[in-house]
Amino acid sequence: MQSKPLLAEAFGTFVLVFLGAGAGALGVGGLNGVALAHGLALMILVYAIGGVSGAHVNPAITFGVAAAGKMPWGKAVPYWVAQLAGGIAAAVVLKYALGDGAGKLGATTLAAGVSPARGLVVEAVLTSFLAAAVMVSGVLGKNGNAAGLAIGATLTAAILMGGPLTGASLNPARTLGPGLIAGELADVWVYLLGPCAGAAAGSLLAKHLHA
Repeated sequence: MQSKPLLAEAFGTFVLVFLGAGAGALGVGGLNGVALAHGLALMILVYAIGGVSGAHVNPAITFGVAAAGKMPWGKAVPYWVAQLAGGIAAAVVLKYALGDGAGKLGATTLAAGVSPARGLVVEAVLTSFLAAAVMVSGVLGKNGNAAGLAIGATLTAAILMGGPLTGASLNPARTLGPGLIAGELADVWVYLLGPCAGAAAGSLLAKHLHA
């Protein structure tokens, strides 16, 4: 497998986690600021590296694309390694950059009163929306030059809704990177299983609707 797509995925995930988690750690603009930081970052990445790797920058999205038969599983595994490495590297650099203001590095955790089961459902449902947008706009190419806008806007909307409940990670790399470095790994399985299940469902549904 060529190294360029893997480098693109590692770099892209680094950018997404650094900007998204960084906005969360600093509290820039509250929930609106965090949602915009993630959405704008993803939109830019779709245009910047979409032609190189597909700009998944998310192990769950890669899982969904593979589950829908649009990527061989043998190619998905190296993508996961690159994405997780990018997320962890972003958290390391972010902690150094923020110093004493790093806090929990914008780690995604369940809000008070939100059970793991409820969190799992929220993460799965919201990730299914994102995965459907990626499948339709990115993989199937139905929205042309508006693909980045459609995908970024979907992530923004998802965070606005799910942020107060689960942090709206929708991305195992987004959770694992900051969580590992900040020591915030409680209920991490929710952020691994939920997004992957939701991404598979969303990708398969979108593929079926546009078959």
